[in-house]
Amino acid sequence: MDKRLQTFISEKAPIIDAELNHLIEFEKAPSSLKESMLYSVNAGGKRIRPLLVLAVLDDFDTKSDDALKVACAVELIHTYSLIHDDLPCMDDDDFRRGKPTNHRVYGEATAVLAGDALQTRAFGILASLEQTRPEQIIRLVALLADASGANGMVGGQILDMEGETATLSLPELEEVHMHKTGALLSFCIEAGAILSDAQEEELSQLRKYAKNIGLAFQIKDDILDVTSTTEQLGKTANSDTASEKSTYPSLLGLEGAQQQLEKYHREAVECLAFLKKENSMLKLFADYIVQRNA
Repeated sequence: MDKRLQTFISEKAPIIDAELNHLIEFEKAPSSLKESMLYSVNAGGKRIRPLLVLAVLDDFDTKSDDALKVACAVELIHTYSLIHDDLPCMDDDDFRRGKPTNHRVYGEATAVLAGDALQTRAFGILASLEQTRPEQIIRLVALLADASGANGMVGGQILDMEGETATLSLPELEEVHMHKTGALLSFCIEAGAILSDAQEEELSQLRKYAKNIGLAFQIKDDILDVTSTTEQLGKTANSDTASEKSTYPSLLGLEGAQQQLEKYHREAVECLAFLKKENSMLKLFADYIVQRNA
């Protein structure tokens, strides 16, 4: 990992972790529900999504007192989605990030409600931003609703489930992942741009960047699923193969999937030319996404 990115992550990740815990502890929720929420929030994620929000501000050399809360809001949505994805009625996983999944520890009912609570908390956070202009808050709320709902992540999960045991074409597979994974990553980039008062032409390039890293992220996940062990991944390896899902390696072979990964990485980086920075933080994150081992 690039040293500048490593420093950025080592500085920002603990601040994100502390804020996530504060935002949930602030809730006047039953202790059993709060415990379940915190269990998954503190399960050891890489925090790529909230870090991307902050990376955009870094590249634009801007500051926002509300950026940390926006970053945490998207991480709460991501965490809720993982809790629900792991349920027996969905992907039926026993481990997540090397720990038993939420429903294995707290039961299915509490896991469902913990996910629900994390989701609604995220929108409450955005609605109560204090230093952001009202019109920007409205844009952020609408954008997160679109990215995480039927038009985005939830719609992608349905497409993913419907695609099980079927052989999808490459365009169909990309459609699944542009919704399931890419939509939330796109929110992170666009939210950072909104807080940075980016111009529309800059937003257009950042949307293309986000689309490309979203697809690259999923291809890398698919490659790791068949090349890594359960211990390395922190979740069950070869789970996609076991559930007969179409993946990039199953459609293109490992070599073809790697070539596709490199293509999306290259196109993502090209979208950042307008920043006029040799190694922008977003470029370093694109590198990290394709080079990671877990």
